[in-house]
Amino acid sequence: MGDTTVTTLEGREAAVLPPVAEETGRGLLRRLRTPRRPRLWFEILLIAVSYWTYSLIRNAVPEQKAEALRNADWLWKLEHHLGLAVEESINHTVNGVTWLIVGMNYYYATLHFIITLAVLVWLYRSHPGRYAATRLVLFATTGVALIGYYLYPLAPPRLMTNTTFIDTVLVHDTWGSMASGDLKNMSNQYAAMPSMHIGWSVWSGLTIFALARTPWVRILGLLYPTATLVVIVATANHFWLDAVGGLICLAFGYTVARLWYGALPYSLPRTVADPRTAGRGRAGGCPPAAAGVKEQHLMPDSNRPTEDGHPPARPRTTTKP
Repeated sequence: MGDTTVTTLEGREAAVLPPVAEETGRGLLRRLRTPRRPRLWFEILLIAVSYWTYSLIRNAVPEQKAEALRNADWLWKLEHHLGLAVEESINHTVNGVTWLIVGMNYYYATLHFIITLAVLVWLYRSHPGRYAATRLVLFATTGVALIGYYLYPLAPPRLMTNTTFIDTVLVHDTWGSMASGDLKNMSNQYAAMPSMHIGWSVWSGLTIFALARTPWVRILGLLYPTATLVVIVATANHFWLDAVGGLICLAFGYTVARLWYGALPYSLPRTVADPRTAGRGRAGGCPPAAAGVKEQHLMPDSNRPTEDGHPPARPRTTTKP
């Protein structure tokens, strides 16, 4: 006979409790990383609080005018060195067409809010299983942009003093930028790098292109960020390198979502089960496993398999002569 091992109560607690706690932690993490149906009230509150926080932090970054202008001069020289300093010529050319530049001013001021919110609503209604992951991309992109505003203050081209850039909002007296005219005190004018107009528009365009079914809608999804790039350059609100910064932030956002959910947002299931009905069975509220056990007990003896797994022997029928 082998030796009998006696485990004390303290020993059992030491051996059992840590695995249970560990399993509970993994279960909570698994639930957090599992796509679920979004709640409307929570999403409205989350988006409102998040944008308020973003605006508060962005505008609280010190307006380091001297450093921002130095950075703008350095960036402008870099683009000249690369042979890609095209912003000034585009700004002057488009400014010569009044109806076009006025339309771009209003485009710059409004459309990035409207389109981004419209895409979020569409995701909520038509792709609830992909909503949380795609929203996480947007939030992570915007969050890391705040770090860029703090670490690298940058003046937009229209505020540079040694160039001939035109502030199209002031010239045409239109409300086209939160950083011009009477609204300039409401926004940090030296938070041009990275461009969230580009970050948000490419996020919207990729989402539309990946998930829309109508071909012309998918094409519009790709044209939207392209048009946004032209607008931010023509209105002298950004260098094109600001757009590159926006793309880098967006790449970071997709990386965060990929690591958290284990897949890119657009490859997740379109719909998810309602957590309020998950685990319910077919009859009497029993879970499926329990329902199966109940059916097995109600099975007639003549239909039950034998202990060795073979089907039951059926009675032989004979016909009388």
